[in-house]
Order: sequence, then structure tokens, then C-alpha cells
Amino acid sequence: MLRNIGRGIEKESLRVNPQGFAAQTPHPPALGSALMHSSITTDYSEALMEFITPVSTSIEESLQTLEDIHRFVYSQLGDEILWSTSMPCQLGDDKDIPVAQYGSSNVARMKTVYRYGLGHRYGRVMQTIAGIHYNFSMPQAYWEDAWGSAGKPGDLQDYISERYLGLIRNFRRYSWLLIYLFGASPAVCGSFLRHRENHGLQPFGDGHSLHLPYGTALRMGDLGYNSDAQKDLRICYNSLPNYVETLRQAIMQPHPGYSRFSCGAGGDYQQLNDSLLQIENEFYSPIRPKRVTRSGETPLHALTERGIEYIEVRCVDVSPFTPLGLDAQEIRFLDTFLLFCLLKDSPPCDDAEQDGMASNMEAVVNRGREPGLLLQTWDGERSLADWGRDLLESMRDIAEALNTAHDSRGYTESLREQLAKVADPELTPSARVLREMREGSLPFFRMALGYSQRWAEHFREHPLSPQKIAAFEEQTRNSLQAQAELEAEQEISFEQYLANFYQQYATLPRP
Repeated sequence: MLRNIGRGIEKESLRVNPQGFAAQTPHPPALGSALMHSSITTDYSEALMEFITPVSTSIEESLQTLEDIHRFVYSQLGDEILWSTSMPCQLGDDKDIPVAQYGSSNVARMKTVYRYGLGHRYGRVMQTIAGIHYNFSMPQAYWEDAWGSAGKPGDLQDYISERYLGLIRNFRRYSWLLIYLFGASPAVCGSFLRHRENHGLQPFGDGHSLHLPYGTALRMGDLGYNSDAQKDLRICYNSLPNYVETLRQAIMQPHPGYSRFSCGAGGDYQQLNDSLLQIENEFYSPIRPKRVTRSGETPLHALTERGIEYIEVRCVDVSPFTPLGLDAQEIRFLDTFLLFCLLKDSPPCDDAEQDGMASNMEAVVNRGREPGLLLQTWDGERSLADWGRDLLESMRDIAEALNTAHDSRGYTESLREQLAKVADPELTPSARVLREMREGSLPFFRMALGYSQRWAEHFREHPLSPQKIAAFEEQTRNSLQAQAELEAEQEISFEQYLANFYQQYATLPRP
């Protein structure tokens, strides 16, 4: 069963020109349709590429697929390169950041309008932040066995959903540990905050960069997709109906602060709606319950009808220190950590515990490497070092089981690497970023550009085989054909398409 854990990787990278500014060019036509391609698309900005691997039970296969995508993309980028960190390159004003375009179909227009809305609500510079999403699922055989061992309570799919929600609650309790161990964004280019005051960051060196001395993953804090509007939004993970209902309300209820942006008056769509959330994806949780959706289906409808299928971890920074932004050792620890969250008892959360989780996350994002940093537990305050070490030691049996399943020592070796980081904060990626900036007298931009150029050379020096190039070219042709067919068969207006989409929220059952 452990050999059949399913995983998929979604890795974002910003396209930049040779001088390190965000690319102004459209998505390269040779990479196919960003709407319909299964492996290569764009996220918020037209320049923010996203590479997607299919579900696989092999870490090596997932990483090789991601490597192949990078190599093919580089064969079509001309002199552009991919930015090597989560926090972006040198940026101009909001108007200089192109919003992603997907064609003329209703679903394409909806995706673009949603991004216009994000730009108005948070600023377009936010649409240049990159991250890695890690999708994780247990095999069906595991669920059937666990359900049987539990006495087959209720429906199997309901049992699966309940267990995944337990994993999510524990993940939110302990995800500060992932931020500490793998956060790689303690600094930003000063251009990112050119028009923002009271950001709380400190100048680094000559002032072209901003940082927090003990920061870890600034994109997961107030610099990312956070807003005062969402501060009081409490999403409940204690049951699937409660999760669906709290998100549904945020999507259906207008928010006064967003009423100044047009929602279609006179055909002018600057956002999809004026609610607190336009759609589910606007709620930026570090983890999400997921189910593959059908064409035109909302994620909440899919979860309600067919339950949770997998979980999506969204708090992984792009590391500048590896060509792909992550490596096998990080994935091995993610698997160990997620199994720990699944198997450990996970009681329901109340508001007080949610406040404690948010406080711990904020503390580790901004001060994770601060000596003696204290976090909140059920029994009072505890140092990050002590709590982190105990949590990692509690994962040792799981790592050993994964070793046995894969006939490898990689899982316990990864666990040992994380224990060393807890013992010595200088071993963390965030510390390394600041150390290399300091020792090389480099602003963040120059440090990140150097790694971006290094990995661009790495991918370009090792082109794909003719067979793999042919396979990617076929994907390109197929995706363009699929987009053309979608646009040709469109029969209803955009207004009717949106009405049908949002009607699904209105008809969801209430808990």
C-alpha cells in the first residue's frame, strides 16, 4: 500500500527576460494552449508558467517528468529564462504585469476575469509569486483495508473524506514545521513593495532588497494573497458539509469593499462577483481537499457529490538551490509528514485552536529562525526547537515503514536532515538565501538571477530525445485543436455561463 501512494507536482515559474524583468511576451504558441494542455499552462499572470505532472506512484518518475517539461519549455523560450525563486524578479507597476489569457470560450473568459478580480483586490504584483503544489492520495486498497478495520462505519467514501479532513486538521496544526524546514523566501526585491507602506520588512545591504532577519517563507504571510477582508473568514474542516457551507457562504455573500469593481455592468467584467471570494480558489489555505471536477462543475459541487479524492499541499516554496525547485529528499519528507498527519489522532478544531494555528504560522513565517522562538500548544508555550524535534522523532516509525516498502534508506535519511535543521537553523534554505546574499554582497534580485541563469544553462545543455520532443509536440497540437473545438461549439452567452456556474452553489445541500 505504501508503494502505491499517489503524488503529483504542480510547479510555478515566472518567465523573465535576459535582464531579469517579468516577460511581456504572450505564452509561447509552441507550448500549446494554456487552457487545454495537460502539462504546461499558466497561472495568474501570463508570464507565470505552471508545469503539471500526472499522478504517479514513483517519486523518480514524477521528478523525471517535471525535468522533461522544463527541458521542452526551454527549447521554446528563446532568450527568456525561468525565475528560480518564489518571490519575483524586478517588477514595474501593476499595469506592466500581463493577466493570463486563455482564448475566447466561456471557461477561458471566466479564468481571465477571475484574474482581473484578483488584480483589483490584491494588486497584480501578487500574480507573480510562484509556489509548488504537492498532490497526495492514499491508494484505494488502503482505504478499503482501513475502513474494514474500523468496522465499516457508514459509506466508504464518507469514511475517506472524514480521514482526509483529519489529515488536513493535523496538517494545519503542524504545517509551521514545513515552513521552517523548507521556506526559501526570507527576502524580496525592493520593487515588489515599491508602492506599499508599512510592510514591516527591513532593508538589506544597499537597500535594493528587503528582508526579515529570521524570516522563512514571506509568501505565506502578509505579503502573499492575504487581505483584511479574509482575516475573519473561518473555514471549518471538522466535517465536509461544514467545509463546503463556510466556503459557499463566502462565495455567495457580497462584500461591500469589492462593490466598486464592475461585475458585468454594460458587459464590463472586472471581477466575477463582488463577494468575499469569487470562487473557491481565492481562499488561499496552505492545504486543500480536492476532487477532479467535470467540465463546468464547481469544486464544492464535486466534493459534495463524490467526496474528497486527494489533498493539495500549497505551502512549498520554490527552492533556488535545485534545478526543479524541489528534490526527492523533500518529497520523501512530505510523504512522511502527510502520513503522520493522517495516522495521528485528529480531534475537531475550535475557534481558539484556529487562532493558535494562525499565530504559530505567522510567527514561523516572520521569525522562524529566531533563537528561543516560542509557539502555542494545547499545554502552553513551547520552543520551536523542542516541539519540532519531538514531532520529527514521532515520525521515525513511519519513515522506517516507508524505507521498508521502497527498499531504501532515503526516508530516514531525509528525516535526519530535517532534525539537523531543527538543531541548527543555519542549515535551513531561508538561512542559506540570506547567507549567500550577505557573503556575496548580492541583493536578492542578483542572487536569484544567478541561480535562474545557472538552471537555464543546465536544462539547455541536455536537450530531450527526438522521441520525447515528438511527444510534447503532439501534446501541443492536440491542445490547440481542443481549444479550437471548444470555441467553435460555444452556444450560450458568457452571462448565462456564469449564471449556470453560480447556480451550483445555490443548490448545494446545507449541513
